[in-house]
Amino acid sequence: MDPQLLRATFAVVERRAEHAVTFFYSHLFWNNPGVRALFPEEMQPQRDRLFAALTHVVTRLEDPGLAGYLGRLGRDHRKFLASPALYAAVGESLLAAFAHAAGAAWTVEAEKAWSEAYGHIAELMLAGADEAAAAGEPAWWDADVVRHRRHGEDLALLTLRPRRPLPYLPGQYVSVSSLRVPRVWRTYSLGNAPRPDGTVDLHVSRIAGGAMSAALVEETGQGDFLRLSAPGGALTARTPPGGVRTYICAGTGWAPVKALLEEAAAVEPDLEGRLFVVARAKEYLYGRPDVELLKERLPRLHVTYIASAPGRRRDQATERLVQALRACGHWQAHDVYLAGPPAFLTEVAEVLEELGTDPDRIHHDTLPTVGRFATRPGTTAERLLGPPQVLWHDPEARAPRPR
Repeated sequence: MDPQLLRATFAVVERRAEHAVTFFYSHLFWNNPGVRALFPEEMQPQRDRLFAALTHVVTRLEDPGLAGYLGRLGRDHRKFLASPALYAAVGESLLAAFAHAAGAAWTVEAEKAWSEAYGHIAELMLAGADEAAAAGEPAWWDADVVRHRRHGEDLALLTLRPRRPLPYLPGQYVSVSSLRVPRVWRTYSLGNAPRPDGTVDLHVSRIAGGAMSAALVEETGQGDFLRLSAPGGALTARTPPGGVRTYICAGTGWAPVKALLEEAAAVEPDLEGRLFVVARAKEYLYGRPDVELLKERLPRLHVTYIASAPGRRRDQATERLVQALRACGHWQAHDVYLAGPPAFLTEVAEVLEELGTDPDRIHHDTLPTVGRFATRPGTTAERLLGPPQVLWHDPEARAPRPR
């Protein structure tokens, strides 16, 4: 591959991202009518994620971890029923869309480079899918809802029993699909360490305008079933025994942290560490009973609850957290596990680095968010002043470098 040529072409296409993606899906569905049924009715999130995934790949062409990322992506795409024929159709439409958006920049050399690059990408993704299938891994796990608990109007805790064992590590997440929102998958962390009965918990916060979160919080009940993707993510325990650590979670970020603490209580009850539980208001500290139970099993875990004052704006909780973090010391010695909304993770990680925490010891997953192309830079000057955020992610890319 010619990374320089690929990036140069992509930079032109990216400035017309809205047009490129619209053309891509129009071309794909027009030339392959049966493919439309594989996609959700609401296409905007899918459109944004497509271009974000391309951005991720193009910015990491020389990264030795790219092949692993694409293999995992192919493994995950089995839940979309992605076949070799679909990969071929997507490649044809992608090149057509790039030619449309790039204009004069789409030369013979550029077309050849992108054709070869996409072929290589598809080959690695299909290899990842084939490897998962050969290992006996299903495309998804059907899971029965055995319990549904509401915490206020916006939050629900669902206990699921997968119909076949779901192999996962504490701190990981799964994508979830419901027949109430066909062909849509949304990501939720698993809120417990593995149990003897195989059940798993999902902590779901209802999002304004979010069809999946609304369906899970308001409509799903005992006796229903959901589909779960293969687990993923890098927010897993990696601190050597005896190492000190800090856990920081906001909102339903408590779910993966709870799973990590349950694991620690079982294998390292003398763990020394700090836990900060943050919520936008006191009534949203829904995990407090579980925290108190874990404190009994982890007596050397110091717990701090933080919430906004009554009647104050919700981001005051983050300001209070920052003050509390600055009052603590010995950050150089701590591994830090972070979970919460993307903006919260970014702000807190920056503060921790200012306080002396090694960036390689700050562990978190940045789950994919969905943005609008209208917010992306439209000119070279705008791109220099505010480069677009990469929305797709490689969870395992957060793993620390050897020390």
